[in-house]
Amino acid sequence: MSKTVGGGSPSSPQIRTVAARKLTTLTLIAATFFMVSGGPFGLEELLSNAGYLPSVLVLIIVPITWCFPTALMVSELSAAIPVDGGYYVWVMRALGPFWGFQEAWLSLASSIFDMALYPTVFVLYAGKLFPTLKNPAIGMLTGAIIIAVCAAWNLSGVRKVGNSAVVMAVVLLCPFLILSAKAFFSPTIGRGVAADAGEGTLLTGVLVAMWNFMGWDNASTVAGEVENPSRSYVRTMFIAPLSVAVIYLVPVFACWKAGIDPIGWTTGSWSDAALQVGGQGLFLGIVLGGMIFGLGVFNSLAMSYTRVPYAMAEDGWLPKSFTRLNRFGVPWISVLACSTAWVAALSLGFVKLIELDVAIYGLSLLLESAALIALRIKEPNLPRPFRIPGGLAGVIGLSLGPLVLVALAVIDSYHQHVTYFGFTFNNLALSCLVIVGGFVQYKFSTRRLRADSTVRAAAEVAE
Repeated sequence: MSKTVGGGSPSSPQIRTVAARKLTTLTLIAATFFMVSGGPFGLEELLSNAGYLPSVLVLIIVPITWCFPTALMVSELSAAIPVDGGYYVWVMRALGPFWGFQEAWLSLASSIFDMALYPTVFVLYAGKLFPTLKNPAIGMLTGAIIIAVCAAWNLSGVRKVGNSAVVMAVVLLCPFLILSAKAFFSPTIGRGVAADAGEGTLLTGVLVAMWNFMGWDNASTVAGEVENPSRSYVRTMFIAPLSVAVIYLVPVFACWKAGIDPIGWTTGSWSDAALQVGGQGLFLGIVLGGMIFGLGVFNSLAMSYTRVPYAMAEDGWLPKSFTRLNRFGVPWISVLACSTAWVAALSLGFVKLIELDVAIYGLSLLLESAALIALRIKEPNLPRPFRIPGGLAGVIGLSLGPLVLVALAVIDSYHQHVTYFGFTFNNLALSCLVIVGGFVQYKFSTRRLRADSTVRAAAEVAE
């Protein structure tokens, strides 16, 4: 974990030095894999909405316009500024305290919707074996238990989270390798499945794909706990995106060739495809993989998100209690506080969670792109072990793809609604409430900081 040296303030972000680095390149790659992907789970809604051919095109276009620009940005900024807090520190340093605070606020707000997705997927797949989990109350209780288990797991330190991510990635992907091989080389199961046989909207499918390819910046928040971050992040951000794209495309192509009809697919339908292709044994393997997906992604993202309140507390935006570390160097109060908040969104549906998550996350990503551009202008001599080619124009051009996709997500949110605790909200209106909440909270935090400064000054005078 890192520690603060030399003082600092919200207007002059603190300089952090690294006290302990525990994630190697391999474990960082595995943790990043789960922060972003966790395997093809979640693509079911894309296939159902778009059909095979549009889905394949989306899975090629979205990485180019959404995934790789983010990965390149993370490579440059994580290597240049390898401190805990990641994207929050980048925006604070480049754009000042107000926008740095909003970056953290938006990221934590999107995490409330994002983190509810993975216990939901765990319950959906576990429900294939234990039908009682399909009861909403039992399902929510199980999701809350999963959150508690992963919180305890995170409290044991980043090394255990990273090492377990390597093991879970191997176990999770093996059934998909078998499924893909059997589907490619077995006789065709279905007949005459149209390539574009989806029943939903393509835009919904694009949002699902964006969700399946987002989160590369989450790896940045633990930079202070990574061995040789300048090298590790660059390697991770080149290896992981290519791997994820292949992991998505291969089983989709395989099911297309096998003639498996995607109409009516929903979260959990990979197990149905496995039953068609490989029988009960492969079905059980995919179900187990889906449960591991829920655990692995939640576990890795919990490690990432909980470092943001830690970094904010170091800068004075949150109470100092959030900087308290346990004997494994983990900010335990931050872990417990975040876990409590994540339980609150478990009642929302899978697609609704994705729509809210993508829209709010997308706004935070645009702030990170702005920070990348601003740092190129403000700090041209900042040592950058990796530099995105093309100069300032290349960096600006790289930001256009995410900008267009975020705009589409915002437009879609205007047409979507979500029911939460008995109240129905327009998704765009709810996103606007989140943004306004960040402005209000910044005002309160600023006043508290001024009050604390006054108290400290009075105490120094008294001494």
